Amino acid sequence: MSQNVSTPYDSLLSVAKGRYSCRAFQKRPVPRTDIDRILEVARTAPSDCNTQPASMFILSGSALEALRAEMYEAAATGRERTSDVPPIGTYTGVFQERRRECGLSLYNAVGIQKGDREASGRQALENFRFFGAPHLAVVTVHNDLAERGLFDTGIYLGHFLLAAQALGVAAVPQGAIAHYADVIRRHAPIAPELRVVCGVSFGYEVKDHAANSFRTDRVEIADSVVFVD
Repeated sequence: MSQNVSTPYDSLLSVAKGRYSCRAFQKRPVPRTDIDRILEVARTAPSDCNTQPASMFILSGSALEALRAEMYEAAATGRERTSDVPPIGTYTGVFQERRRECGLSLYNAVGIQKGDREASGRQALENFRFFGAPHLAVVTVHNDLAERGLFDTGIYLGHFLLAAQALGVAAVPQGAIAHYADVIRRHAPIAPELRVVCGVSFGYEVKDHAANSFRTDRVEIADSVVFVD
């Protein structure tokens, strides 16, 4: 009798489709050996001329708790933002539609009614608590390599997220926290020549939490790829 044998492609596709942005974490930390295994995959990411411009600062324990407290206070009180990488100024067209749908799906999952700005504001602030995660990876890129360095850092981040998923570690990449780069720098030894790109909160998911119950859609291949023969 023949047996179905999983190919490397099948395994990769399963991991990629299983990955999602976790928004409620257990307090249980990830063993350092597993974090090292995730980083071992991330460091295989390709880059322009092998420049390898990405670097990470991983905060846990008391260092993370101190950052969590100040980050939340800064966001809750409307402290002035400082971004090393400028945020998107205006979302337009289909990009705004996708952004809106993502937000509405989250709010619906946690029982927030459309138009309830107070409740949606409280949920948005959970970004700055890192959703309770026991670890935060701050993703940075060397300034010398400009936009190309940002591109390569995105590839590094993608490898990190897939490796975490493969080990059963939940994660969520967060651009919002990078808007308080000055706050992050007070809690991590990030050199001036490094730009803070984003954070990645990671740990183990709270499986039955409403915020972890929804999934976002992806466009069809035909909507984003053009074959030219």
